[in-house]
Amino acid sequence: MDSNECRKRAEQILRDLGCGEDAILSVTVVDSEAMAEINFNYRGKEGPTNVLSFSQSEAGISSGNKDLLGDVVICSDRVVSDAETLGYTNEEMFMYLLIHGILHIVGYDHDSSDHAQAMGKAVDQIFEEFFPLTDTGLG
Repeated sequence: MDSNECRKRAEQILRDLGCGEDAILSVTVVDSEAMAEINFNYRGKEGPTNVLSFSQSEAGISSGNKDLLGDVVICSDRVVSDAETLGYTNEEMFMYLLIHGILHIVGYDHDSSDHAQAMGKAVDQIFEEFFPLTDTGLG
């Protein structure tokens, strides 16, 4: 997915979540090596993860700009491997991770089973806006 398409989709997700038109979000795509370094530096965990989110409000950082939401970092290598493992296209996997990351930025978490269920439902609903399920006539 090119950067313009990513920007358009991120803007749509933010609008759908009720964020203002002036919302600012950084999306960065890195390789496994860079993601492993970020994951270790900020979470103390070894190895690359697929997506990390850094919320400005959650971190207690005041930039003086209330529209600055935070940063989503996506690992390109994990997009490819996760897509293959889970049966997604690379574009679908990228979008799934982008949605997941943005939901963390706006306050969703999966620290408890209730929160995980709510977040999973939100990810699925937004994902289906971009990749509608085809009605096969079954069920």
